[in-house]
Amino acid sequence: MNLILLFPEDFIAPDRVRLGGRRLAHVLEVQRPTVGDTLSVGLLNGDMGRGEVAHLDPAALELQVLLDRPPPPKLLLTLVLALPRPKVLNRALAAATTLGVARIILLNAWKVEKSYWKSPRMSEENLLHQRILGLEQARDTVLPDLRLARLFKPFVEDELPSLAQGSLALLAHPGAAEPWPRAVEGSVTLAIGPEGGWTDREASSLQQAGFKAVDLGPRILRVETALAALIGRLV
Repeated sequence: MNLILLFPEDFIAPDRVRLGGRRLAHVLEVQRPTVGDTLSVGLLNGDMGRGEVAHLDPAALELQVLLDRPPPPKLLLTLVLALPRPKVLNRALAAATTLGVARIILLNAWKVEKSYWKSPRMSEENLLHQRILGLEQARDTVLPDLRLARLFKPFVEDELPSLAQGSLALLAHPGAAEPWPRAVEGSVTLAIGPEGGWTDREASSLQQAGFKAVDLGPRILRVETALAALIGRLV
């Protein structure tokens, strides 16, 4: 946790917060401050700053906070991600958030098992928690937008073209003729498939929606590795 993320309900005064639970446990076990020390803090979807430890015991942490600087800018990037396996989903969401993705769309695909959508990790609470972990890691406060698209065809045919309009729309597809671009200027919409890749029909539908198929290189990457590798080449 490189930043303590604050929520409106934490405030007991305009410039003072009281924290418990997971954040208190982290401060006690990892950061181990004393009264008077300062910690990095930020208000969810708001400014960042510092919090001076005013009170600390095993039951509560109170900080005198000053929020005086904006969070880092988001990447001009929309990520269209075929829903990963449940045990991979958490890592993928946290990684995309840490990397600064502005918008995430979890999309159904042929190789996405129906059971994935019913996993407890698809709960609103968990989807929010994983993005919060990503913000804390990156020292950011602004949540990426998250959307669930459970039906591939209507989303790709009816909605995705307008969502990707004005951006460089890229389809990560092993064996594509085009190499992966580097240092792209402007906004990007990036589609990454499930483990095993998009089917030919899905790849064709995405290309008809305006996406250009580009090759990831000779190595087959896990979803969370592909996220870091591909986004790193774009920025």
